[in-house]
Amino acid sequence: MPTFDMDPYDGDENDYMPQEDDWDRDMLLDPAWEKQQRKTFTAWCNSHLRKAGTQIENIEEDFRDGLKLMLLLEVISGERLAKPERGKMRVHKISNVNKALHYITSKGVKLVSIGAEEIVDGNAKMTLGMIWTIILRFAIQDISVEETSAKEGLLLWCQRKTAPYKNVNIQNFHISWKDGLGFCALIHRHRPELIDYGKLRKDDPMTNLNTAFDVAEKYLDIPKMLDAEDIVGTARPDEKAIMTYVSSFYHAFSGAQKAETAANRICKVLAVNQENEQLMEDYEKLASDLLEWIRRTIPWLENRAPENTMLAMQQKLEDFRDYRRQHKPPKVQEKCQLEINFNTLQTKLRLSNRPAFMPSEGKMVSDVSNAWGGLEGAEKGYEEWLLNEIRRLERLDHLAEKFRQKAATHEAWTGGKEEMLRSLDFETASLSEIKALLKKHEAFESDLAAHQDRVEQIAAIAQELNELDYHDSSSVNARCQRICDRWDTLGALTQKRSEALQRTEKLLETIDQLYLEFAKRAAPFNNWMEGAMEDLQDTFIVHTIEEIQGLSTAHEQFKATLPDADKERGAILGIHNEIAKIVATYHVNMAGSNPYITINPQEINAKWDKVRQLVPQRDQALIEEHARQQNSERLRRQFANQANVIGPWIQTKMEEIGRISIEMHGTLEDQLTHLRQYEKNIVNYKPKIDQLEGDHQLIQEALIFDNKHTNYTMEHIRVGWEQLLTTIARTINEIENQILTRDAKGISQDQMNEFRASFNHFDRDHSGTLGAEEFKACLISLGFDIANDAQKKTGMMEAEDFKTCLISLGYNMGEAEFSRIMSIVDPNRVGVVTFQAFIDFMSRETADTDTADQVMASFKVLAGDKNFIMADELRRELPPDQAEYCIARMAPYSGTDAVPGALDYMSFSTALYGESDL
Repeated sequence: MPTFDMDPYDGDENDYMPQEDDWDRDMLLDPAWEKQQRKTFTAWCNSHLRKAGTQIENIEEDFRDGLKLMLLLEVISGERLAKPERGKMRVHKISNVNKALHYITSKGVKLVSIGAEEIVDGNAKMTLGMIWTIILRFAIQDISVEETSAKEGLLLWCQRKTAPYKNVNIQNFHISWKDGLGFCALIHRHRPELIDYGKLRKDDPMTNLNTAFDVAEKYLDIPKMLDAEDIVGTARPDEKAIMTYVSSFYHAFSGAQKAETAANRICKVLAVNQENEQLMEDYEKLASDLLEWIRRTIPWLENRAPENTMLAMQQKLEDFRDYRRQHKPPKVQEKCQLEINFNTLQTKLRLSNRPAFMPSEGKMVSDVSNAWGGLEGAEKGYEEWLLNEIRRLERLDHLAEKFRQKAATHEAWTGGKEEMLRSLDFETASLSEIKALLKKHEAFESDLAAHQDRVEQIAAIAQELNELDYHDSSSVNARCQRICDRWDTLGALTQKRSEALQRTEKLLETIDQLYLEFAKRAAPFNNWMEGAMEDLQDTFIVHTIEEIQGLSTAHEQFKATLPDADKERGAILGIHNEIAKIVATYHVNMAGSNPYITINPQEINAKWDKVRQLVPQRDQALIEEHARQQNSERLRRQFANQANVIGPWIQTKMEEIGRISIEMHGTLEDQLTHLRQYEKNIVNYKPKIDQLEGDHQLIQEALIFDNKHTNYTMEHIRVGWEQLLTTIARTINEIENQILTRDAKGISQDQMNEFRASFNHFDRDHSGTLGAEEFKACLISLGFDIANDAQKKTGMMEAEDFKTCLISLGYNMGEAEFSRIMSIVDPNRVGVVTFQAFIDFMSRETADTDTADQVMASFKVLAGDKNFIMADELRRELPPDQAEYCIARMAPYSGTDAVPGALDYMSFSTALYGESDL
């Protein structure tokens, strides 16, 4: 049997695939790629076979007999192949496959190493290669985009369609499609309603791929040729599978584009034909309407029936002018448009290869032009006749028209003049309005004199019309008489109004002067009363007798001005009464109030009454405040007298306590007894403090905030009293602690005095503290080179002070030893040494005290020389509460010689002295 070489690149017409896409047999054997190609090629074949009502399930099995292979080629090519063999034998199958292969080679495809036997034997590799060759020839080879074809053309088409989309960059037919956005972009570009591209994410390829595959299958009739899992799970998807699937999109969308192009061409042709038909109908209708209008208009223009009056003839002329201005111009435009439409229609018919348009009989452009010429001839004759008739009537009506014009002008001017002259508007007008009315009246008189000539002209024209025996002279005479009678009436009314205006002006000028004088005096008086009411009602806050006396003096001075103010009020009211008298005498109708001020006599009287009412109230308020200030002054002096005694007493006691704490008179017990007696005397002073507190409460309730009679405030007294109590209590506590230390450490009274003397040696001013210069002099006297180190007056020693003190007592030490001592006396590292800490240290150095070793030795005796002790031994040798105390706090003994219940007295002993944790 013949064997075909499958070479899709042999020959010029088959250069639709670049050399790098040769059938790579090694790659095809990759299981992932083979799986993708099986699914893709099977789906592609079924997309065509279903048109013939069949499909395949297994690509290498279902093509073995050659029948479906031949049917596939017939469907995709649209041509009939040789009649297939229907036998079931191998020879029949090979014959059918050879027919299919011969047809493929007849289309310019060179098949390499593919024989019918391999296809019949179900060789998957050769079968997939053959199907790929068919796909290349019939689905991809004919793709052409911008002078590129086959694979390059398909790739360029994909790039052009997806260029506007973000995150899409198609450079090949494998990894460029892995994220699925390329497939979605192709669909959205052609069918945007199918996919919401904006919601897709590049990091979700599974969703993108499944969306594209599902939409393509459901709406574009493109079968699902790929699996999203295979594409995502493969580092480099199979290029042939991707290219096959993408070519289906190309053919799906290019077919729709061809149908759209064909439909557009048909619509364009029909639109041209419809437009031409509409132009023909428009021409016929326009020509008919225009000819009908000409037919109706010519009889009207040929009517020559004359009129007896100028008005009637003018109406005819106006009708003719309306015809020229309104009726004819649209028809001229229609005639022009008719010719333009006719020429345009003929041009369009000629350009679209249509026959020329022939209008109905009598509706040619020439027919319309002839009818139009007849219309214009009739117009010319009608216009000449109208003008001649008008000139004839004009001579007769000239004088009558002149009379009517002048009479109408004069009557229009006189209209409303009598009502104006009879008006009594000046009776309620203000002075400024009266002056304006006078000026307006003067202008009217000038205008009246100017119209005298027109009245004389009207009378002369009426006389001339009577002499010429005008046919309507009776109406002319009656109108002339009315004009003359009205003219005489206007003259009399003008004189009467002028006199009334001048009389009213004089009265209002007098009233205006009185108004102005009233305003000039009432305004400052009103301001004075308002200021007085404000001052009388103003609340005052004073703190001393002097301040309230100043307010009382000012108030008395104000009351002294009230008689003069009352006289001014009477004068102001007198002006108002004079105005009222003029108004009543001359019956002046006042239009408004005083233009210069808004206040009236009633308001002045009301405010004056208010001032008189507030004066005694102010008197009473000042008297009450004076009494309150006297009481406040008494309270100030009462508090000051006590505070000036208590304050110095507290200060004196503080100084005495300070001296007691420094001086060393007698034993510590004597000092303690003396201090407690002193404390009792201080406590007995408490009632005086309480009495001062009561006086201070009265001062606060009286809202007294200052006291010039003393520098002491209650807060100062309280703080001093609390400090005094605290100081005496602290001093007593220090003596008690010294006694406790002395007794606990076995220190003699002489040693205690010596310690105190050493500490006080540096306190030259007996203040309980060391000054900086005092401390420096002390150290220099001991042979030390002291830097400028300030000594704080706190009653405590700083580190260097303490070191100097120790040296003065016979201690010789280096820096390391001094640091050790400072850690004892100043455990908080604040840098100062109190006298109590000093005493504790000195007592520790000089007294005989218990140690951890001594306590351990005692426990060892109780334990019978063992390294541990039992609970029973403790209960036998110690009081019950102390035995239980030890048992609760001793840790179990863990030595090699330990027995059950053994307790560690050694760690307990060291913990008692702070050398370990208890």
